[in-house]
Amino acid sequence: MKDLAQLAFLVALLVPVPVWAGKAPKLAPPDLPKEHVCPSKAFSFRTPADWKVESAGTSPEIVQAQGDSVVVRFLHRGQEVGFDGLHVDCMQERLASPLDAEPQVEYEYDFVGGRVAGRRALDSAFRVVYDLPIQGSREWRQRNITLVGEGESLCVIAFCPMKLWKKSPATRALLDGVLASITLQR
Repeated sequence: MKDLAQLAFLVALLVPVPVWAGKAPKLAPPDLPKEHVCPSKAFSFRTPADWKVESAGTSPEIVQAQGDSVVVRFLHRGQEVGFDGLHVDCMQERLASPLDAEPQVEYEYDFVGGRVAGRRALDSAFRVVYDLPIQGSREWRQRNITLVGEGESLCVIAFCPMKLWKKSPATRALLDGVLASITLQR
């Protein structure tokens, strides 16, 4: 429970604060009734009941959850690896081959750091434009959170169509809820 509270605090801390007045209040995350435990049992997370969750069963351990037009990918390594390097590697993860996307990305924010659950944390968010639509959209917002410490490393990558991200407070609350639901087992 302590790790969950710390991760929720990290998500709240690392989300940039809007500078304009009159913004609608942030929605509370929806109910996330389904708990998923990664194959190594190193972490768990929650999703809506109808989301599809798949494990690639590879090293590094990769689990992907998707539903409601968004994708969340988890890359876990059962060892501590280079903090900045891992974050950069995880920022290279895409929904399609890097050759199928524009080489330049537009950063919303980059390398925002902190600590959570005794682990170092980095957070970056940016826009990726793919050559061909993926699930009906060429422009996607990608957010990467990297945690390293306690003998393990975890990257969490949230993908959301840019139009949906901009126009749907409910989708933003859903992604924040899934990210805040991560429980580290060590």
